[in-house]
Amino acid sequence: MGDEDTSTDGRRARGQKRRAEIIEATLTVVQRDGAAGVTHRTVAKEAGIPVSLSTYYFATLDDLLVAALSSVAEGYSERVRHIIDHHDDKLRGLAELIAESAGPGRDRALAERELSTMAARRPALRPIARRWREDIAELARHCTDSPEAVVALVAASDGLCAALLIDNAPADIAYVHTILRQALGLRSGTVKR
Repeated sequence: MGDEDTSTDGRRARGQKRRAEIIEATLTVVQRDGAAGVTHRTVAKEAGIPVSLSTYYFATLDDLLVAALSSVAEGYSERVRHIIDHHDDKLRGLAELIAESAGPGRDRALAERELSTMAARRPALRPIARRWREDIAELARHCTDSPEAVVALVAASDGLCAALLIDNAPADIAYVHTILRQALGLRSGTVKR
């Protein structure tokens, strides 16, 4: 009985590793060719596997796209949760995260933006695409009691991310921080703790 459990665990671990490799290949295709370039064939080629293996793990293209977007969204959710739980100046933490879209996190941010935009046409992606907005709204509620200001911060965050990706230039964290504070209608020293 013990050998059977060990082999099952080994197969499960290999399966999880293979799924992760296919998701990573999907993100690479999105970063290189855009979301429209994702097919089981292009992902399988990128991962160096047969197409049949890609479709074994992800039966439909939507399954594959949902998994890829979920992978990126989970990373952002963890980062936003860390800002909420550990930063005194939550807007500064958010400004730093947004600024990464113009730096080391650009490829991931671009992939996330491409896949999120695709959600307008692919309903299966919508719940995951909304996650960023929901996370930012939660962070905003730690800074203000105004529902309108929460909406403004979410919109400003989305707009700043898009602008940084379009401009493809380094971001000034202090400037991003100032815009986020303006979105909440805050002046110096008035952040809710």
